[in-house]
Amino acid sequence: MSANRKTVIILIGAALVMLGLGFASKPLYDTFCRVTGFGGTPKIAEANNSEVIDRTVRVYFDANTAPDLPWKFEPEQRYMDIQLGRSGLAYYNVKNDSPVSLVGTATFNVTPIKAAPYFIKTECFCFQEQRVEPGQEISMPVLFFVEPLMNGEARLDDVREITLSYTFFRVENPIQDTHAAQGRDALN
Repeated sequence: MSANRKTVIILIGAALVMLGLGFASKPLYDTFCRVTGFGGTPKIAEANNSEVIDRTVRVYFDANTAPDLPWKFEPEQRYMDIQLGRSGLAYYNVKNDSPVSLVGTATFNVTPIKAAPYFIKTECFCFQEQRVEPGQEISMPVLFFVEPLMNGEARLDDVREITLSYTFFRVENPIQDTHAAQGRDALN
């Protein structure tokens, strides 16, 4: 095999590997962020088994939609004061203002970023795609807690406020078995 042909094969192989890594980078990064809380992504837990301590933080709720999704999306309450370790339950409302059924998915983050690893969600509408019929309005829950271990971190002593922010995006190819959020009944 000639040196030129060998070089071309190596370059094509390297280009294909880089292309593959480009496609895999978003899912790998999302998984990394969900597991570690990196980049403002809160962790997800199955249950809150934490002890409750006296320190309280104020959690603000923020809601956004992508420009191509004609939904009204907002939190039912602007903020909630919660003790570290105590579960909090907040609701977000979404209304489909379009004449067609639409499916959306919500991404989320927490600020300040240094508090994200301690903000744990146990139940959330953002875990699944949401189908909302024309004119339908849904109340969607998020169950969370702030890990008491945050209190032991000197670099987090100044954190008195945390913002949980969601952005809904339109899903072009929804999963077949997507159902609308069950709202307040989802946690019962």
